Amino acid sequence: APVDEMGVEKCYDSSAPPQVMRYQVLLSLMLSSQTKDQVTSAAMLRLRQRGLTVDSILQMDDATLGQIIYPVGFWRNKVKYIKQTTAILKQKYGGDIPRTVEELVQLPGVGPKMAHLAMNIAWDSVCGIAVDTHVHRITNRLKWVKKETRHPEETRVALEDWLPRELWREINWLLVGFGQQTCLPVNPRCTECLNQDICPAAKRH
Repeated sequence: APVDEMGVEKCYDSSAPPQVMRYQVLLSLMLSSQTKDQVTSAAMLRLRQRGLTVDSILQMDDATLGQIIYPVGFWRNKVKYIKQTTAILKQKYGGDIPRTVEELVQLPGVGPKMAHLAMNIAWDSVCGIAVDTHVHRITNRLKWVKKETRHPEETRVALEDWLPRELWREINWLLVGFGQQTCLPVNPRCTECLNQDICPAAKRH
């Protein structure tokens, strides 16, 4: 699945100093919303070729940053958020990223799913389940939530209520890959799915 080849865990420079690596993780998460993994990965590669650090982004003008990250979804907004967040990281966190979900979601353009993934990948800390559109859709289809949830945050709370904590880390990328390949938003490939016998939503033919 694209997430396995080009997901956020593959986008940062693993040879960079830890602080730079953590910043790159956060940036790739900010770029990834409403954007295919392939597009995020390509944008991150272009940024990294310029030397992707807090200082390099602060020195870059908005037009250049926009040209580099285009065609990620909502790229104009993301230019603004990236600049604002990077400035806050420089002023308030010494150029590093915060160590808590509460502080991460205060940053412009960073939502709960990104914050949980950032904690997981950047700080190697699991403090919640990262629920994106795939996890939200699939767990509802499988009835892993007691009653249907409308928003990813509701789904996160419902899943954390019963799913053993040692599985919190892997559920995101497992279900994202599954959602990219098989349990599609429209016309899911139920006939090819190994879960069709246990899935309440399976369209059995």
